[in-house]
Amino acid sequence: MSDETNARDPVGEDKRIDALEERLKAAQEREEKRQKPSAGVETDENYRIGNRVLAELIGGIGGGAFLGWVIDHFAGTSPWGLLVVMFLGIFVAFRNIIRISNRRPD
Repeated sequence: MSDETNARDPVGEDKRIDALEERLKAAQEREEKRQKPSAGVETDENYRIGNRVLAELIGGIGGGAFLGWVIDHFAGTSPWGLLVVMFLGIFVAFRNIIRISNRRPD
């Protein structure tokens, strides 16, 4: 009836499609290698970073509160020294946590 090909007929193989499939396969293999967990090294690294973040948070709050209490005890400025130095400790702790989270992996 008509010499035109139907739009639903399969398209012949094209070198561009073959090249695209090869590049896609290579990219998927690279991604699988990248996502593949190594023998506990990444887990240990994440555990170490988590402990460091926790230590920064506890140290900032606890250290600031203790230093503020000492200042209040000797200067008689209760509770202002405690509040000011504790909030300063919290600020420093969060700043350090943000710096840790922005660090690029080696």
